[in-house]
Amino acid sequence: MSDCLFCKIAAGEIPSNKVYEDELVYAFYDIDPQAPTHFLVIPKAHIGSCGEISPENSAVVAHAFEVIAQVTKDLGVTDFRVVSNCGEQAGQSVHHLHFHVLAGRDMTWPPG
Repeated sequence: MSDCLFCKIAAGEIPSNKVYEDELVYAFYDIDPQAPTHFLVIPKAHIGSCGEISPENSAVVAHAFEVIAQVTKDLGVTDFRVVSNCGEQAGQSVHHLHFHVLAGRDMTWPPG
């Protein structure tokens, strides 16, 4: 999708701080981190949100979670949260499926 921010990042048209890349997914550090470790994993193929996952594209989602498992191990992270917002009212600001991976602080509720 030509006007999609994350498609442009995955294509190398917009710079990012890359964590991981292969033929299916791209991972990069969040520009506004909400935890000491905060990166995103996106499929290179445009999928708008979790609401657009289908039998035809679900393999890339499974692969994204394999990548999350490997990257967190590589970073020495054992406790982490994976978040994907689906739709504007849920907080999705970029309409390209992405998984936030956050770690390095207490995320239990209530805190403490």
